[in-house]
Amino acid sequence: MKVLVVNAGSSSLKAQLMETTNGEVFAKAYCQRIGINGSFMEYKTSSKQVVEAEMPTHKEAFKLFLDYLTSAEHGVISSLDEIKAIGHRVVNLGEKYNKSIVVTQEVFEDMKNYIHFAPLHNPGAMSGMKACMELMPDKTNVAVFDTAFHSTMPEEAYMYAIPYEFYENHKIRRYGAHGTSHRYIAKKCEEIFGDLTGKKIISCHIGSGSSICAIKDGKCVDTSMGYTPLAGLVMGTRSGDIDPSVIKDMMDIKGMTIDQTINMLNKESGLVGITGEYSDLRDIDANLDKPKVKLAFDMLVYSIKKYIGSYAAAMNGVDYIVFTAGVGENDELVREAVCKDMEYLGIDFDFEVNRTAPRGTIIEFTKPTSKVKVMRIPTDEEFMIAMDTADLAK
Repeated sequence: MKVLVVNAGSSSLKAQLMETTNGEVFAKAYCQRIGINGSFMEYKTSSKQVVEAEMPTHKEAFKLFLDYLTSAEHGVISSLDEIKAIGHRVVNLGEKYNKSIVVTQEVFEDMKNYIHFAPLHNPGAMSGMKACMELMPDKTNVAVFDTAFHSTMPEEAYMYAIPYEFYENHKIRRYGAHGTSHRYIAKKCEEIFGDLTGKKIISCHIGSGSSICAIKDGKCVDTSMGYTPLAGLVMGTRSGDIDPSVIKDMMDIKGMTIDQTINMLNKESGLVGITGEYSDLRDIDANLDKPKVKLAFDMLVYSIKKYIGSYAAAMNGVDYIVFTAGVGENDELVREAVCKDMEYLGIDFDFEVNRTAPRGTIIEFTKPTSKVKVMRIPTDEEFMIAMDTADLAK
């Protein structure tokens, strides 16, 4: 079945056409600066084109992608009739949605009502979904939730120690994110190592947004992101864990509103907040001779180490530590720094393999003597979204 996978942000739209029987990707598009001057689309098949075009909304961006999919020069299908369904990444709509679901009017209305669960992501997802429904009204749309994999967390892991009424009446709790990626890692570990019963995995999804997931018996038992994706690790522009009292002092010092302060914690903090200029690990790695840049790098590494250690304690051990996503897969300096001085866990890390391993491959970084296997497994959230979509669209 040919399925479109869509991941819409506030000013961007990523989309790709996939075949679910074998995972083949026919075409990808990345539309950027939607609603902003200078918008363009990167369109990739066997070759790559950069197309400048006005995209005032997600609808124009999606239409441009559809036009290219069926064009005589760049197309990969003869008609949109070949596309059977559309799968959408949705970060969080609360407890009500703990598995992938066909989008109905009720689901779309809930997206409006529950924007606060993922304020940076949900508005874009709604715009992308609306564009797809308007341009391809005969297709089944499926919402695949980042939080679904984390719905197996026990109460002691997802509850906050605040008056219980805030959970009971308002569903304020830990939800996590990147669940589709962590679910893919669990799936690949099962394919590689066999039955996961009794096995303990710590999945490290490290990118510009980062989270760590503790997986026991193939199910999530804890994760680092919280009520929103702002909690947990130090990230590219997000602060990660912070004492809530700091927020009041930040407001008083700068004369900011609460919304302005949360925006600063989401978009102007993390690595870029410490360095004053860099949110991308490639820039961080290239400027480690600068004291603030080295501090930011060390803070990131330290936060990853802390979560690995805490999850090993929570699960009474760990069998596999998996690095994935852009930084986890490609940044050997981060992996090396995280795994250094971790012998107490039973990790015998092969630093040479880590430095020389070709990119894009599944590989083990630990020596045969290591009690814990440290792996790189490239994630594929789009594949998981496509498979869920195909299952629900049959």
